[in-house]
Amino acid sequence: MTQLIDTFARKFYYLRLSITDVCNFRCTYCLPNGYKSNGDQAFLSLQEIAFLTKAFAELGTEKIRLTGGEPTMLRDFIDIIATIKQNHAIKKIALTTNGYRLAKNVSQWKNAGLTDINVSVDSLDPRQFLAITGQDKFFQVMAGIDAALEAGYNKIKVNVVLMKNINDSNLASFINWIKLRPIQLRFIELMETGESDKIFRRHHVSGEKIRRRLLEQNWQQIPRCRSDGPAQVFKHPDYYGEIGLIMPYEQNFCQSCNRLRVSSIGHLHLCLFGERSIILRDLLVDASQSEALKARIRAELQLKRASHFLHQGDSGITSNLSIIGG
Repeated sequence: MTQLIDTFARKFYYLRLSITDVCNFRCTYCLPNGYKSNGDQAFLSLQEIAFLTKAFAELGTEKIRLTGGEPTMLRDFIDIIATIKQNHAIKKIALTTNGYRLAKNVSQWKNAGLTDINVSVDSLDPRQFLAITGQDKFFQVMAGIDAALEAGYNKIKVNVVLMKNINDSNLASFINWIKLRPIQLRFIELMETGESDKIFRRHHVSGEKIRRRLLEQNWQQIPRCRSDGPAQVFKHPDYYGEIGLIMPYEQNFCQSCNRLRVSSIGHLHLCLFGERSIILRDLLVDASQSEALKARIRAELQLKRASHFLHQGDSGITSNLSIIGG
């Protein structure tokens, strides 16, 4: 099996696959005005997803994360999971979701082959949750997390976008919440994206503040596995849960990059924050194009840059935060 590797000797085991742009939440940092369709192109079909994920599996990909928008809004979501599961090289099929359908459907997703779940929960206060997301679904999402644990998931990851003067003062409540729960609580730094520069200036706070506090309280950082996302993960002997920090502004953040992204219309993005995208959809018409598809992916990967340019205010194609928390 060929392994994807770039000119900086970084190996790529992880694909983030957006399967829709549609979302039913209106998070203040992501889609404050709600989802609006541009109506240009249809999302990837089930057959196109089958060809795409088979090619990536043959290129050494071990983990595929389904993202959106809100992936679970698709009618064929379970079929997408089952289709990816047919690739035996794929060891993990993960989902990033707002959690509103977890309680109802999580057992079906698990039976189809979903191995890992990330749920976005930016506040443990129902009123603040409503203010951030535009949806009064806090208790529904919490019930979904409980249902996922009852369905047999050993650990659920919960993504929290860290925001100054909104949820950064609630660290103690978050930590208490995971004391007896097998939850990896992941704090994601707010980033300056194409549509959120004002929010960034008002609410950005570095995850370094949390890391210092964790280390003072004897939390210990644990090593990353090769298909893990970018979080720095910490454990404490007195807690069932873990804490992860995703800090894209930290120096050397990109040195351990191991993931690529394909958009819901079949564009390959070498960097989550890169301007350039590569069209793959013309090579997803039938199975005979497989070798050409893999050759294009390998060739384009050689153009991947050493680093993003977030420090210079360049967020590239990142118009919101929905593509980050992996």
